[in-house]
Amino acid sequence: MASKVEVLCEENIVPIIEKMGYDVIEVEYAKKVDGMNLTFVIDKQGGITLDDCEKVHKVIDEKLDELNPTGDASYILNVSSAGLDRPIKNYKDFIRNKGNLVEVKLYTPLDGKKSFEGNLENFTETEVIIQVDGENKVFKRDLVANVIPVVKF
Repeated sequence: MASKVEVLCEENIVPIIEKMGYDVIEVEYAKKVDGMNLTFVIDKQGGITLDDCEKVHKVIDEKLDELNPTGDASYILNVSSAGLDRPIKNYKDFIRNKGNLVEVKLYTPLDGKKSFEGNLENFTETEVIIQVDGENKVFKRDLVANVIPVVKF
């Protein structure tokens, strides 16, 4: 369940980041080793650079000061990339990765395997479909632990 701080940021800060042309994958307000951290995980087509993170950080820093979502409690602001191999979780992730090579990991084995690799063909609320060796393989979403892009260099 999202904290009050996360909800305030999703309602007031995320739209600002999206207007800048970025997708916000996650907003997290959590205690870390160095204290409370407010983290915005961003992505865009083609990936995120350090300059992108810095640009977003500068724009939202002042807006966060005005919003004061933590009620004057101190925190560390982080803006970071989602990473190349982060799990595909939401509708935008699936759209962005359609046709790309992915790995589907299951909670329990199917045909003796818990992991399948293929091109993401389609997805619905209840299914993930990948093409494996020229054939579509359909997985029920409630049996899928995660779907991860396959990164090859």
